[in-house]
Amino acid sequence: MAVPEQSKKPPAAPLAMSSASAAPTARSYPLTKPAGNAVGQRSLPRKAPIRHPAEFQRPKLRLKIQDLWSPGAADFQSAISGSVLLKAAVYAVVGQLYGYGTEPPLTRSVTLVLRSMNGVAYTVGTELDDDHKEIHFSTNYIEGIASDRKMEEIKGVVTHEMVHCYQFNGYGTAPGGLIEGIADWVRLKSELGPPHWNRSAGGDWDAGYEHTAYFLEWLETKFGEDIVPRINERLRKHRYNEATFWHDCCGRGVHELWEEYGETLNRSKGDC
Repeated sequence: MAVPEQSKKPPAAPLAMSSASAAPTARSYPLTKPAGNAVGQRSLPRKAPIRHPAEFQRPKLRLKIQDLWSPGAADFQSAISGSVLLKAAVYAVVGQLYGYGTEPPLTRSVTLVLRSMNGVAYTVGTELDDDHKEIHFSTNYIEGIASDRKMEEIKGVVTHEMVHCYQFNGYGTAPGGLIEGIADWVRLKSELGPPHWNRSAGGDWDAGYEHTAYFLEWLETKFGEDIVPRINERLRKHRYNEATFWHDCCGRGVHELWEEYGETLNRSKGDC
């Protein structure tokens, strides 16, 4: 997925989560609370306390339904209030990423667009300017969610996408997997991680989504619960350079940290 450049006044990155045209694969996220605690040197509460900045400019929130005849649109309206959903997602994202004394970017409006499309959802800046965001959410996908999980799935997808309305991307240089991992980290901290998510240290650290989200959660156990907000804050001010970025944030290289994370997971499995 393409990661847009930040302007002179760095905006939050308009990023795609999953659609037929904007992402390599469609993601399916049935939701319940994930089982277990963070794996690491100490356990964190599954739902970290959200610290809201004292003041931030709340965006205008809009809901646009392209076809009220759509079964997915009807399912959405039966499952949850659009107003409650969007407000909760904004507060979750701002609280998790900017609740440690940093200032959220100026996001003037967020419009949730429910429409028929392939994939799950994606987020873009509008043609007006990049301070106005649109989250496009597939009514086809909503229709296919099991009825007993409809509300939680909708909340999880919208929370993930709302992160893309507020996070920074190092002027377009950060790995897409880190960007998506931060979005799923917020989802995880909001108790919206689905049961099929698993901690795994196989493959690359920046494979994205929950694969990277659990790694970021583990980093909290080593460097404090503000480590992800600090990573995001560095991406506000600096371009991403893997050779220096992680040393500046954590004092060690990311591949060394990833290796230690894998060893921690293996020890945990051996203790079961």
